[in-house]
Amino acid sequence: MGSVHLVRHGQASWGSDDYDVLSPVGVQQSVGLGTSWEASGWAPASVVAGSMKRHAQTAIAAIDASGQGDGYDIDAGWDEYDHLAIARAHDPRALTKDPKAFQRLLNLALDEWIAGRGDHAETYENFTARVMASFAAVAGDAGPGRSVAVFTSGGPIALVASHLLSGDGALFQRLNDVVINASITTVIVGSTGPRLLAFNESTHLPRDLITFR
Repeated sequence: MGSVHLVRHGQASWGSDDYDVLSPVGVQQSVGLGTSWEASGWAPASVVAGSMKRHAQTAIAAIDASGQGDGYDIDAGWDEYDHLAIARAHDPRALTKDPKAFQRLLNLALDEWIAGRGDHAETYENFTARVMASFAAVAGDAGPGRSVAVFTSGGPIALVASHLLSGDGALFQRLNDVVINASITTVIVGSTGPRLLAFNESTHLPRDLITFR
């Protein structure tokens, strides 16, 4: 039996000029993840990361802290949906430095995006297709006794978990709202196919490093 470990990136830089870089807290979270791998003696057989800067920075910090591994492959299929563009399509004044207010507005915007309303560079259907194709690839790589770590974002993790639990994206938004930065979602891959073993595990992080945005 193999396994796939989906890691959400560390906290990004909300409210800054470039969201797509880790905050100081995000760096600490990523190092904490790698340190926990070192302490347990666990290391993935292979590592994949999305193409975003926050994915690369999380992967590098975790791998360096673990003292194991020598790099990772890049697969843009694991990139997050463009949450800023989706929010702006719903309300041009969407950007706010209040993350809770933004999340409420984003959820309304995601409702419209999922329903196929509005003009978007990437549709929800296309997002689903590319994420699930990338998941199929890593699940295929997770052969008996082989583990694969994937550094990605909350949206792809929530989408994969929803499909494994319900067979479609019905649970996507509920799960998307609660994915913790630098958390791990574990999928086991055996003769019956991939199955969700653990969602949003974060015991490697102290309480003061638990963040959602």
